[in-house]
Amino acid sequence: MSVNFSSNPMFNGTFSEPCRVEADVFDLEVEGELPADLDGAFYRVQPDFIYPPRYANDVPFNGDGHVSMFRFANSHVDFKCRYVKTQRYKAQVAARQALYGTYRNRDTDDPSVRKLSGGTANTNLIFHAGKLFAMKEDSPPVRIDPHTLETLDDYYTFNGRLKSETFTAHPKLDPISGEMVALNYEARGNGSRDVAIYSFDKTGAVNWETWVKVPYAGMIHDFALTQKHIAFLVIPMAVNMEQMKQGGVHFAWDSTLPTWLGVLERGGDGSDLRWFKGPEQSATHVLNGFSDGSKVYLDMDMSTGNQFPFFPMLHEPYDFQRAAGRLTRLSVDLAGKAETYDKEILYPEIGVLPRADERYWSLPYKVGFMPVTNLARPMDPALTGNTGLVLNTWTRFDHDRRKSTAFLVDNVSSLQECQFVPRRSDAPEGAGYLIGLCNRHVERRTDLLILDAEHLDAGPIATVKLPLRLRNGVHGHWVAGEALRGKK
Repeated sequence: MSVNFSSNPMFNGTFSEPCRVEADVFDLEVEGELPADLDGAFYRVQPDFIYPPRYANDVPFNGDGHVSMFRFANSHVDFKCRYVKTQRYKAQVAARQALYGTYRNRDTDDPSVRKLSGGTANTNLIFHAGKLFAMKEDSPPVRIDPHTLETLDDYYTFNGRLKSETFTAHPKLDPISGEMVALNYEARGNGSRDVAIYSFDKTGAVNWETWVKVPYAGMIHDFALTQKHIAFLVIPMAVNMEQMKQGGVHFAWDSTLPTWLGVLERGGDGSDLRWFKGPEQSATHVLNGFSDGSKVYLDMDMSTGNQFPFFPMLHEPYDFQRAAGRLTRLSVDLAGKAETYDKEILYPEIGVLPRADERYWSLPYKVGFMPVTNLARPMDPALTGNTGLVLNTWTRFDHDRRKSTAFLVDNVSSLQECQFVPRRSDAPEGAGYLIGLCNRHVERRTDLLILDAEHLDAGPIATVKLPLRLRNGVHGHWVAGEALRGKK
């Protein structure tokens, strides 16, 4: 059986096509000057199908995890990329064909893999207690070597302490305590309303576990951590068991369902969990959260409708206008008796994938970043294979002034998620670099751009040129050189 991706419309577009490359490139070509103080590794992951999907109704999120590393040191940068050797990847490579079915629907898998993990480790990465993890929210994380990217443990359960069947794609690191906190939904299996919340101390040991139930089984892709609270949204991207029985994917958008905001205290048994109701809305990524006395704040990209056009709509056609996400602040006062949350749109820009200076996760903060779309400079859909909005701008948001500054790339390129890197560990908030991948559609190639995070409008300080194309990825993570060398 030959390998042929071209017949599947999912791969329409240069940076939607699978990459399927494992490579090492020593001393990448650089235009401009790499900052001498940029020391560390930028990791990012993409869903990259090793074999064409078994079913035409699958979604891009079901690709195999493929991790890239850009290692910066002494004004040079080396590149490495590897597939994450999950149980799924190893089984399919051995069979030389796809064995797993539609997205998060194990009943559509080949019987030979039903007892293996279906995890793809394709969504995010995090470094904690000297370990690097690749994650997908339907399964435990996969531990990989931070230097070689080789897979060390394809089903990591924290010495058997992780009882949840799932693990979040967005753990949070507490900059004060050094803890890592994870909120795992559908923790007892497909369609379960159980959410398991764990905290791991700075050595990686579990120091808190609590279980709660949600109003319905819906996507909880991300959550907010504050110094006192956990806050999270349950959105109408609901598990649809009937759809799965017919061979469909895990989720469908049900506009008849409300959006629920849950808030509970850290370290407790979960009995204090309070629910605040809102209308049908979507929000998948949290910029940051913080507590101020009895008040809890969540900042995220939020839309009024489904943000994922490839997941089915149950009651109406997909609406790109309603999918537009804007940075929005939700707030509740736990001292009051209100049963709804307050909502404020902070900025008019339309975008997704917001990122903070992670030294301020869980704390009051002033600066955020997000890829947005510049409506005045749209790209030709023929270049991207995408009829929706294309991200072509990285934007910095300064909350004190409610002001934004931006870097707009040229009109034949698009941008992936950006990552903030502090200039020094003790640098002021937002003082450092903004880095991320740029899709060169005409050249069918990828660059890594480095900008001064305080002067985005000045354009790139340096452009790191890759001699290959990387697929549109999901999330990235920066690890400082000292941490990689085992220092505090």
